[in-house]
Amino acid sequence: MIEHTYTTQCGSIHYWVNKSAEHNCPQLIFLPGLTADHRLFEKQIEYFSGRYPLFVWDAPGHAASWPFEFNFTLADKAKWLDEILVKEEFENPLIIGQSMGGYVGQVYAQLFPEKLRGFISVDSAPLQRQYLTAAEIWLLKRMEPVYRYYPWKALLKGGTNGVATSEYGRSLMRSIMLVYDGDKERYAKLAGHGFRILAEALEANLPYEIRCPALLICGDKDRAGSCIRYNRAWHKKTGIPIEWIKGAGHNSNTDAPEIVNHLIEKQISSIQKENF
Repeated sequence: MIEHTYTTQCGSIHYWVNKSAEHNCPQLIFLPGLTADHRLFEKQIEYFSGRYPLFVWDAPGHAASWPFEFNFTLADKAKWLDEILVKEEFENPLIIGQSMGGYVGQVYAQLFPEKLRGFISVDSAPLQRQYLTAAEIWLLKRMEPVYRYYPWKALLKGGTNGVATSEYGRSLMRSIMLVYDGDKERYAKLAGHGFRILAEALEANLPYEIRCPALLICGDKDRAGSCIRYNRAWHKKTGIPIEWIKGAGHNSNTDAPEIVNHLIEKQISSIQKENF
């Protein structure tokens, strides 16, 4: 993977690509969740390297994509993503978004439906307003003070044990969180801003329709918010296929990488038959 940067009015985004691949289509676009960075998908990058073109980023404000002004929206993130993909000539993207990355993918589907070849949600949730209560959206807007209140050691423990069930998944997330060790204020701002722009995207009440082949993946031990409830409702309402990963937490791609890689591979085969 080769590191690049893309400059925006808010700061520079660091991302990694590998275009040397046996197959040109689709291109696999890995989008990590809130506070996570590109390392979240290291098992997927390793598995698919040399087979398909790959992209992964440190989302705006995260890890290497810092400093960054927190005055952007989810739509801005999706637009910057598209500008980067155009720059890199990634014309047939399959977005694989974990948690917040899945929300970015849904906004991308809203803005660029003709470009998206496939969408895989990994422990994310639907972006349509109908799935959340007013109280849940109210709380999303007010998460920054919550993160400021908790001691860093408690956040570190909760942020590692709370999102993964495997030793590998927890160790990886701990190393990712340690990027912010000694700067809890930055971590609180990052998390608070992420939840706030999520609430704003929900309140926009847009269709966020997924018109391309799609798959929902969710760990059956996912304890992040109401992710399991949202995914059940999402599957029931839309008919998008869902795969429950036994024993996996919110970062199911790190708790059961072999299973998730296999599911991604199956989805790629389906997309290839339909589009190429």
